Amino acid sequence: MTDRISLSPAGGTIVVRAGGAVIAESTAAMRLDEAGHAPVFYIPRADIGMEFLDASPTRTVCPHKGEASHFHIMAKSGPIEDAAWSYENPRAGLEAIAGLIAFYPEKAAVEML
Repeated sequence: MTDRISLSPAGGTIVVRAGGAVIAESTAAMRLDEAGHAPVFYIPRADIGMEFLDASPTRTVCPHKGEASHFHIMAKSGPIEDAAWSYENPRAGLEAIAGLIAFYPEKAAVEML
């Protein structure tokens, strides 16, 4: 892990809503704090309604975390494109987020209860 990133259990219930549906609810989420960015919650797939997600061909690279694959949320009103991402093989020190999924707050409501 770098000096600019810290990772810890979220310490509460994280709920994700999009397109009028609850997409995820988790008490096992991880909180990632990165210098210059708002905290991001990474949620285990077991706590996500994976039927709402569809793999996207989009890939992005973070110099600190590695390559991310993305997902569309399949809402009743239509797809919300590239609304979530996951690091399948994150860089050393961030293995705890491997395979977990995070959501862009401008595309899905991410709340801590």
